[in-house]
Amino acid sequence: MKRSKHRGHKEDKHGDEPAILETENLDRQFMGGGPDPDTISLASVTAVTTNVSNKRSKPDIKMEPSSGRPVDYQVSVTVIEARQLVGLNMDPMVCVEIGEDKKYTSMKESTNCPYYNEYFVFDFHIPPDVMFDKILKLSVIHSKNLLRSGTMVGSFKLDVGTIYSQPEHQFYHKWALLSDPDDIAAGCKGYIKCDIAVVAKGDTMKTPHKTSESDEDDIEGNLLIPEGVPAERQWARYYLKIYRAEGLPRMNTSIMANVKKAFIGENKDLVDPYVQVLFAGQKGKTSVQKSCYEPIWNEQIVFTEMFPPLCKRMKLQIRDSDKVNDVAIGTHFLDLRKISNDGDKGFLPTLGPAWVNMYGSTRTYTLMDEYQELNEGLGEGVSFRARLLISLGVEILDPSSPEITSSTEVQLEGVPNISETATGKIEEFFLFGSFLEATMIDRKIGDKPINFEVTIGYYGNEIDGVAKPQTKSRKGGGDDEESDLIHNSSEEEMDDDGDLTSVATTPPMKPVITDRNYFHLPYFERKPCIYIKSWWQDQRRRLYNANIIDNIADKLEDGLNDVQEIIKTEKAYPERRLRGVLEELSHGCSQFLALANKDQNQSGRTKLDRERLKLCMADVENIGQQAKAMRSQVKKSTVKDKIKLSQNFLTKLRFLADEPQHSVPDVFIWMISNGKRIAYARVPSKDILFSNTEEETGKDCGKVKTLFLRIPGKKGFGPAGWTVQSKIEIYLWLGLTKQRKDYLNGLPNGFEENKLSKGPGLPCSPPISLTYMMKQIFQLRVHMYQARSLFAADSTGLSDPFARVFFSTQSQVTEVLAETLCPTWDQLLVFENVELFGEATELRDDPPIIVIEIYDQDTVGKADFMGRTFAKPVVKMADEHYGPPRFPPQLEYYQIYRGNCTAGEMLAAFELLQIGPNGKADLPPIDGPTDYDRGPILPVPLGIRPVLSRYRIEVLFWGLRDLKRVNLAQVDRPRVDVECAGRGVQSSLIPNYKKNPNFSTLVKSFEVDLPENELLHPPLNIRVVDCRAFGRYTLVGSNAVTSLRKFIYRPNDKQANNWTTTEEIIVVSMDSDRGHKKMETVVKLDSCSDAVVKVEDDDGKGKKKKRKKGDEIEEEELDESMLDWWSKYFASIETLTEMLKAQEAAFSDSEDKDEMDIADGGDIKPDDFPVKGTKRGKGKKDKKKSIDAFERRKPKLDELKVYPKELESEFENFEDWLHSFNLFRGKGGDDDDQNVLDEDRIVGRFKGSMCMYKVSDDMPRDMNVDSNMGMFQNIPHNDPINILVRIYVIRATDLHPADINGKADPYIAIRLGKNEIKDKENYISKQLNPLFGKSFDVEATFPMDSTLTVSIYDWDLVGTDDLIGETKIDLENRFYSKHRATCGITSNYAIHGYNVWRDPMKPTQILARMCKEGKLDGPHYGPPGRVKVENRVFMAPTEIEDENGLKKQTDEHLALTVLKHWNEIPKVGCKLVPEHVETRPLLHPDKPGIEQGRIEMWVDMFPKDMTAPGPALDISPRKPKKFELRVIVWNTDEVVLEDDDIFTGEKSSDIFVRGWLKGQQEDKQDTDVHYHSITGEGNFNWRFVYPFDYLMAEEKIVISKKESMFAWDETEYKIPARLNLQVWDADHFSADDFLGAIELDLNRFPRGAKTPKQCTIEMVTNEGDLPMVSIFKQKRIKGWWPFVARNEEDEFELTGKVEAELHLLTGEEAEKSPAGEGRNEPEPLEKPNRPDTSLLWFLTPFKAIKHLICNQYKWLAIKIVTALLLLVMLGLFLYSMPGYMVKKMLGA
Repeated sequence: MKRSKHRGHKEDKHGDEPAILETENLDRQFMGGGPDPDTISLASVTAVTTNVSNKRSKPDIKMEPSSGRPVDYQVSVTVIEARQLVGLNMDPMVCVEIGEDKKYTSMKESTNCPYYNEYFVFDFHIPPDVMFDKILKLSVIHSKNLLRSGTMVGSFKLDVGTIYSQPEHQFYHKWALLSDPDDIAAGCKGYIKCDIAVVAKGDTMKTPHKTSESDEDDIEGNLLIPEGVPAERQWARYYLKIYRAEGLPRMNTSIMANVKKAFIGENKDLVDPYVQVLFAGQKGKTSVQKSCYEPIWNEQIVFTEMFPPLCKRMKLQIRDSDKVNDVAIGTHFLDLRKISNDGDKGFLPTLGPAWVNMYGSTRTYTLMDEYQELNEGLGEGVSFRARLLISLGVEILDPSSPEITSSTEVQLEGVPNISETATGKIEEFFLFGSFLEATMIDRKIGDKPINFEVTIGYYGNEIDGVAKPQTKSRKGGGDDEESDLIHNSSEEEMDDDGDLTSVATTPPMKPVITDRNYFHLPYFERKPCIYIKSWWQDQRRRLYNANIIDNIADKLEDGLNDVQEIIKTEKAYPERRLRGVLEELSHGCSQFLALANKDQNQSGRTKLDRERLKLCMADVENIGQQAKAMRSQVKKSTVKDKIKLSQNFLTKLRFLADEPQHSVPDVFIWMISNGKRIAYARVPSKDILFSNTEEETGKDCGKVKTLFLRIPGKKGFGPAGWTVQSKIEIYLWLGLTKQRKDYLNGLPNGFEENKLSKGPGLPCSPPISLTYMMKQIFQLRVHMYQARSLFAADSTGLSDPFARVFFSTQSQVTEVLAETLCPTWDQLLVFENVELFGEATELRDDPPIIVIEIYDQDTVGKADFMGRTFAKPVVKMADEHYGPPRFPPQLEYYQIYRGNCTAGEMLAAFELLQIGPNGKADLPPIDGPTDYDRGPILPVPLGIRPVLSRYRIEVLFWGLRDLKRVNLAQVDRPRVDVECAGRGVQSSLIPNYKKNPNFSTLVKSFEVDLPENELLHPPLNIRVVDCRAFGRYTLVGSNAVTSLRKFIYRPNDKQANNWTTTEEIIVVSMDSDRGHKKMETVVKLDSCSDAVVKVEDDDGKGKKKKRKKGDEIEEEELDESMLDWWSKYFASIETLTEMLKAQEAAFSDSEDKDEMDIADGGDIKPDDFPVKGTKRGKGKKDKKKSIDAFERRKPKLDELKVYPKELESEFENFEDWLHSFNLFRGKGGDDDDQNVLDEDRIVGRFKGSMCMYKVSDDMPRDMNVDSNMGMFQNIPHNDPINILVRIYVIRATDLHPADINGKADPYIAIRLGKNEIKDKENYISKQLNPLFGKSFDVEATFPMDSTLTVSIYDWDLVGTDDLIGETKIDLENRFYSKHRATCGITSNYAIHGYNVWRDPMKPTQILARMCKEGKLDGPHYGPPGRVKVENRVFMAPTEIEDENGLKKQTDEHLALTVLKHWNEIPKVGCKLVPEHVETRPLLHPDKPGIEQGRIEMWVDMFPKDMTAPGPALDISPRKPKKFELRVIVWNTDEVVLEDDDIFTGEKSSDIFVRGWLKGQQEDKQDTDVHYHSITGEGNFNWRFVYPFDYLMAEEKIVISKKESMFAWDETEYKIPARLNLQVWDADHFSADDFLGAIELDLNRFPRGAKTPKQCTIEMVTNEGDLPMVSIFKQKRIKGWWPFVARNEEDEFELTGKVEAELHLLTGEEAEKSPAGEGRNEPEPLEKPNRPDTSLLWFLTPFKAIKHLICNQYKWLAIKIVTALLLLVMLGLFLYSMPGYMVKKMLGA
């Protein structure tokens, strides 16, 4: 490995080569050889953890195991409807189950396509692994009731992990395909349409807006399956063969064994193992092998499941069978994604035969195993448990072949034994380790002797002893006489050749004190070693390939970190570094292709090995080519995109490197104190595996690795696991014994080996310790400058931080700085006489790491741990000059970690200086100013500390909000202190917080010396204190503003200020045809002209002509009076969905384009897709084609803007000049994600802002400036102001159910200051998607009442109402924002109608006011149709119609046009808030971070000192219209014939027709019966009458009914308008037979055929191709429609035709011209003309009886008659027998 290539960050910065690219030394030239002031890197972890040389490998900084800790999850499932369920006349319900939890929908009667729209929520608090393995199962059950469990129609299952891995963690409106698990040949049993979402704490949910239903009726196109899974899934068999296991831990060796031995007299193996397999919700297990540590099963478990499966993992567990309860011995998960590939050249899941290793708790047996969870597969195993030989194969079933059993039960079968060599040739492996240093041993462990034990698999463990396979019997612990050298500790055993097989533990040694917290072991020059021989199947090739890929991935990751660092620190040329990274990547990929194909014919290669090799070769080659192509496209502008693509390469490589078939088990290192196991580290064996080829070697093989030992199991979670138990520097080497010659090469040089003497003539054995002859003396200088964003460790919300620095066996601390999260220590720590062993040159390139820990000092008790980071010093040897470019070192930022979370960053520099023969005289002097205040504390020297310059910071103090109590007392007289770098300013005191929480003096400023380099700026601290009586102060809360960059004022250059000279004109042409969404065209003219260009939009007259012809959708003119606010709302929602779809399409197009471009090496131009509906696009014309299509369909409506999220996220929280700073108090939470702001710690908000700028003499000052306000000019005063707040709540969606029935009864509650409105009486019964349509007026006074809370409660008849969720809005920021969020600006100005202007100020007034406030020139109206502001000209129509249709002149349209384009006005322009609806998430304080639903609403605010606003807009929900549908069934034809005639045997049917409107089965109506139809023809002339309530806008029927007898009130349901007609055969004695049905969606159904001949089954099967009609438009339709039913093969067949007439009347029309049901008055229908046979009604009953007796129940009748005869004879016999007997006896 070339050293230069791997020089890490640190080295680069100060090294002899530039940090960016080997070739271009540009940086250095500009700097004239001096150190670059920007060499500071943020997050410089990369600096530490980069592989600096090939001797040491990088430590892992994150301490805590991440898996196994429970998290909050919420799974929400909405079952919308089911379709095409197989079965006749069924009553279906849907069951949703996750694990053990089951929830049911209601039951729908006699329908194959029930509509439910029911919502279910499941809450879990479990570790992610367990969560993602849970199976979600949807099943449809037919006719379940209290007494019977119902029959399963079909089910669908997938695991939660699959849902979570979807985009947005959800499936939305998708169809789940049902199949029957008991009959796999049956095919599809129907579909359920559902939404499924999984939310973990902190995930944000995006709900796509409800689209129109027509797109989703395409079932095949919307199946519920992840991307890339084929729609047609087949059944498959999964054969899991389980051969044998070995290395099971000795279960109860100790006491129990002796007891048993005493009783039974023999020592048997005390474990009865079996294997249990869980897959896709099914469980299979092998037989139990009694008393056996090396069980051999040779069995296979067969699962039958769909392929590809939607359940990703198979869980294998070896368990010990026990009378009481079985215990898991070890668990392994098979991830099917890793052992299969779905590409074109892919392969089915396959594995083995191969061994899998299982890890879990320690191998020592205790009665109560505290780490039992680890054996269940939760968390990281802390020791090897067993290995299991398995193989997996999958076979796709052909359901038509006869020999397949159709059940999916799990089966167990025997399999033949497998040959010894099938898994590879057994080789002897040799593991060598040397402990170079053991420091930072936790003081809690005590000062008993400590030793380390290393194990690999079951070798090296003192309980198991060591066994060589087959050849050698096991031998217990090593009790031989041992030489004194090993301090009687190690086990030894002679090999056949006289070699020792293992020395697995180091000698015990008493620890020595380092400081208050830690010990270290005094190894000094003598380093103990261990070595173990072990025997494993030789499957190194697998590990080698993984190593090569890992190696490529590591380099890529380091390179990308570098590039991001360069961007973050704003250094020059990130694109060059990225090109270098990509170059290296493609080079690495080509190397892999050359190396990976070796040893092809090795024994034990499995099918998976071959397939994976093919896959890796193809993928890696592809990545290499793409990287090469991308390299040429990297430009400054595209760096960010390219980094994203490279990140994808990285994930891909990491996935490929994860080898599913194990070989050599991992190595565990345990620290044992006084016989007790304390802490461990786990090293993957591939990382230390040796190979003769450099690239294949593991990254830690033959290198010194720093390991931090951890507490095992659950105890390691949280703060306990964050303290280092011990830090060891260890050298490890693993390889075949025959490769052993170089195993010591990587150690630091200059040692002698100490071996065990075994007498002369024996071969040399590995050393048991090393003695170092060479040592170097160094001085370490640690320059601790400052830290920021530290963790809050005290209850005040602050900390008293100090840092402790560890290097080798020494440690030092900085001073403690009280009450701050951003300490500036400015301190130099000097470590004298640091002894390091090894050669000087090696140490220069590769010094040991420094560990810095930050603690919080407490007056009592131990200091609290706050975080840790690592660093590597810059090393100067005695013979080197102390000077540029490497010295003095630069300050760098280091990321501090606390557990797995970041906890701030530290600014420091480290140098390690060798003390030469002349002693310290050669060292550069420490010439810091001796700081007289601080006594002996040395400050950071001048060359290293940053260059300062003078800044002025102005602070705007506005007010304080929402302050909570402090120590139970209310805050009354608060004050704010702002401090930065030791200087600061105090606000004025608020005399009475309750009365007015704003400050009287608005702006104050202070001056401070800050570093020139902005990245080094210290944070600014904001603290709020409460001034209490007697001069006491209490801290209320604090906030540290970590980055001041956004507050730095950068004066514009002169040109930019001088707007007027460049006369530039922009023309916005408004077409008079205003309704169209159109792209205005913007023309910028040459700066000196003063011309005006009118641009005609391409929406001209031409389009109107086009629209008429060839378009089926003939749009009638809109009736203005029909339109209301809801028309506008629904139109806008449609626009939003179209827009989201267009964006998605554009996004996927651009992604495809990227892929293509990379392949062609073309140049990528980002596609700027115009966002429709915002009216801002300066779009290109061709883009409009896609949009026109749906515009042609839509009537022209004025729209509003629907934001799918909060308004704040669209307008940067309205912090354009007034910022909100959260004040924190109390300790930080120890949750996994501290990045989530702990809501409970917020004690209030400070509102204000800052502005900082360099102090210079030539500060330009405008004359008309208020000097008191500094930079904050034109700011409104903050005196109290009265406001009318008008809140409009439209609807809520996906509410979390609050009642037992899975529903809620929501109502709105509004709280603003002391005002509270509870709209309790208007609750909406049993609805999770309630439509409120309400507005509320509340009066408020800013600043006292500035936070509006809108909550939704669940109404309860008894008990208190429960909060479902709430949302909080900061009205004050909205009110004062320059985005003008008081009242949204409508898209058009109208003075009447549904789009009436609702702001009390007209557009002209608003414009005039805004021009005045912005000191703009204008507005100048005229000539007609034009308005000029500054130097921009806008055009618009100037006429307006009033209610009576009269036109009059107005400037309002012009003014409105300017307002809509306000963001294009120079200097003061910004986007104004349009008329809108915002969608806000509802949250519940008890479930932070998890959405409980969403609410759509908007808020208007009107100051009371202005004109009063008009009445509130009426947005009350539309009342459904009453309609009446009259269906006349005239005739039927070709109905299938069911019955057989008695006499003639001919087929006939007794036909009648039944009909209902979907969802209202209780109002079903039947015609009379047409008896004995022989041809299938029936004549009825029968009228059905269905009155119903209908919502035109939503195309839904509204029904209100009580859910059950016990329901308190009626529930409103909305269901699609669908008419069901069924044809039946009437039977007298048995149930009527169902013959066929048709369902017509009244909004779109096929037009009836003119004659029965033209009426075919196609009208049902391919609806898509036929012209559709809507009864609501046509009003009256007559024709023939087919009846269909499913046959045995599950296909539709035609079972009859019906001639019907549908007539739709509104309620009023129906009242005017009533009609009777059936053939009754009024408007009676004539009697049908039926043939005579059907009128033999008096014969008919006899016929029927005869038919029954002679045909259907012939044998039954015969049996009954025979039985009756027998009974009669028996009765007679019993009756007459006594008489006869008496006669006989008396001899009569």
